[in-house]
Amino acid sequence: MTEAAKKYFDNLKGKKVAFVGMGVANVPCAEFMARHGIDVYACDKRDKEYIGAEICDKLEKLGVNFSLGENYLDILPDMDLVFRSHGILPFQNKWIGECIERGQKVTTEMEVFFNLCPSKIIAVTGSNGKTTTTTIIAKMLELQGKKVYLGGNIGKALMPELETITDNDIAVVELSSFQLLTMGNMVNKPDIAVVTNIECTHQDHHVNLDEYVDAKRNILIYQSAASKTVLNADCDYSIGNRVYHDMRYDVRGTLYEFSIKHSVQNGTYMKDNGDIVYCENGAETYIMNKNDIIIPGNHNIENYCTAITAVWGLVEIENMVKIARTFGGVEHRIEFVREFNGVKYYNDSIATSPSRVISGLRAFGRKIIVIMGGSDKGNDMSEMVDDILKYVKVLVLNGATADKIYNTIIKNKNFAESELKIIKTDTLENALNIAKETAQNGDIVSLCPACPAFDQFKTFEYRGRKFKELVNGFDK
Repeated sequence: MTEAAKKYFDNLKGKKVAFVGMGVANVPCAEFMARHGIDVYACDKRDKEYIGAEICDKLEKLGVNFSLGENYLDILPDMDLVFRSHGILPFQNKWIGECIERGQKVTTEMEVFFNLCPSKIIAVTGSNGKTTTTTIIAKMLELQGKKVYLGGNIGKALMPELETITDNDIAVVELSSFQLLTMGNMVNKPDIAVVTNIECTHQDHHVNLDEYVDAKRNILIYQSAASKTVLNADCDYSIGNRVYHDMRYDVRGTLYEFSIKHSVQNGTYMKDNGDIVYCENGAETYIMNKNDIIIPGNHNIENYCTAITAVWGLVEIENMVKIARTFGGVEHRIEFVREFNGVKYYNDSIATSPSRVISGLRAFGRKIIVIMGGSDKGNDMSEMVDDILKYVKVLVLNGATADKIYNTIIKNKNFAESELKIIKTDTLENALNIAKETAQNGDIVSLCPACPAFDQFKTFEYRGRKFKELVNGFDK
C-alpha cells in the first residue's frame, strides 16, 4: 500500500464509516475497511436474507455493525464518512443532501480509488459496449505481460486493491454514468479515457438527458495535457439539449478516434474489405481482418477498434490478434450456452435497451427466435421494431413490458406483412419453454430482453444465469 493510501485509511481509525447499499461494490469495501480496524456500519433497506446470510455473517465476525430495514438511514447523523452505493443517485436521494448540510463527507469507493491509485488508469464509459471493450483491453494487456486490475462497473470493487496495486501495474476500469456523476475531483485522471458512444438511455434514473451526458463527460474533463482520449468517430457526442457542445471540445490531451465506417486521422478503423488498421498522422499499420474476431456482430468489431486504439503503444499487434482469435465474449453478451436437439441457445441478458437489441439481432444476420421483456426503464421501444420484423420469426414476450413491446410492434406499418409470430406469457421460464417447443432443427434462440430484469430478478446477471441453468437442464 502506498503511503498516501495508508495515511487515508489510518485517518479513518476511530471514526464511524457507513456504507449505504450493500451491493457488489460496498460489501468488499466494508470488509476491507473492517479488516483495517475501522468502525464500519452497513446500511440497507433490505434484510440479511436478501443481502446474503453468508455475507452478513462474514461481516459481523469482522465487527461490522448493521442498520437494516425501513429505518436503515437513522444512524447517518452519527457517521463521520458515508459511502453511497453507485446506484444511489445524489440528486434524487435527499438524505445525501442532509449529510452534506451536516458537514459529513459523502463519497464512493471509485472516487477514493481514483484519488489514491498509484498506477496508470484506463477508464471506459459509454452507453453500449463498455464491458466487452473493457474486458478486451484487460485481456490484451495481460497477454502482453502486464499486471492488470480490472474492476468498476464490470462487477468488482477496486478500493480494496489499493492494498497491493503499484505504479508498475495498470488499472482497467469500467465506469457507468452513476459512478461518474459525482467524480469531479479526479486530478489528471484517468491516463486513458474511452467513451464508446452516447445514446438516450437511463432516463428513469437521471434528472434529464443533459445530466446523463454531463456525467459521462466527467471521464475526460479532468485529464491532463499528457493524457489520451478515445472517442467514436461514428457517434454524435452532442446528444441532448446541448446540441452546440460536442465531447471532442472537452479533450484535454490528445484525441484518438475509431470507426467501422470510414478512415480516421489518428486511431483505428475498418476498411471496406474488412481490414482493421491503425493510423497515425496518415500512416497506416495493418492489424487484422474482421474475420479474425470470433465473437459475432459489427458492434464487436467496433469494440476491438476501440480497444486497439486504447492500448496502442502498450500491446504488440500479435497479442491483439491472439485475443481476437480466442476470446469468446463476456458472460450475458450474446453468450453461447449450448446446442440442444439442433437448436443453438444464446444468452444476451445484457441487452437491456433497444439499441442493444438491434446489435444483438444483427449479429446473427438471419431470422431467429427471441425471448424479450422485463421491467420498464422508460425506453422508446419503437426504434428496434424494424430490426425485429427483419430478424425475428418468433417473439416470445414476458414480464412487465410484454404489453408495451407488443403494442409498439403491432402499430408498425410493416407488421402485417412481416409474418412475425408473437406469443405473450408471464415468466422467463415459461417463455423459454415456449421457445423450446417452437424451435426446429437449425434454429437459434436468443434471450434478448430489451429491458432490465427487476420485475423478476435482482439484476440482468441473475436473469442470464437462470436462463443458462434452465437451458442446461433441458435433458435432465
